[in-house]
Amino acid sequence: MPHPHFLFTDGTTLDAGTIYGIGKNYAAHAREMGGEVPASPMVFLKPPAALVQSGGTVVCPPFSTNLHHEVEMVVVIGEDCADISADKAQSVIAGYGLGLDMTLRDLQSAAKQQGSPWAVAKGFRTSAPISRILPASLFTHIPDFELELSVNSVVRQKSSTKLMERSVATLVEYLSSVFTLRKGDCIYTGTPEGVGQVVAGDVLEARMNPEVGIFAGAQALLLSVTIA
Repeated sequence: MPHPHFLFTDGTTLDAGTIYGIGKNYAAHAREMGGEVPASPMVFLKPPAALVQSGGTVVCPPFSTNLHHEVEMVVVIGEDCADISADKAQSVIAGYGLGLDMTLRDLQSAAKQQGSPWAVAKGFRTSAPISRILPASLFTHIPDFELELSVNSVVRQKSSTKLMERSVATLVEYLSSVFTLRKGDCIYTGTPEGVGQVVAGDVLEARMNPEVGIFAGAQALLLSVTIA
């Protein structure tokens, strides 16, 4: 079985490492989940084997009955690093992608009540759909994107990364102060409001557009998966 990897829009690839997920990074989503933005970043992990490429299938395991979608920007790390300041964060980023943080909400809710980790709820097989990756070299600065997710052609989530409570640079600074980030690691930067349940047979289509004027010929990233 090949190692999970990222596919860049220029045709290059990069083996995937640890997936760092960020919770409650949009105020409206924090409120819809019954909470507020935490005082420090809320971090959880997914294994690289959770990745599934666009066009693939997300399989809800038989021990869950409440699978939720969460669309978000993904940042891929391009070099090993530690203790990177926010103003240097761009220098360690390899690219930007579009991801879905698929979550077993029933298991996550039970884990919260019991004070237990979220590993199963967040890291199950196929829980991290990922688009192709835009190389960071296309951008003169860390860009913002518009995000949109439709389920069976009905829009459920639509927002901008400008509304993130903690920026990409801030997240890189924080994570690199706690962990040693490795080439091929990535950050799922959090989801906006509008998360909800999906069931077998649903088709999820996501789109991420770079902000206007970032670079000539700005292209949207697309991501599509089917639920089984």
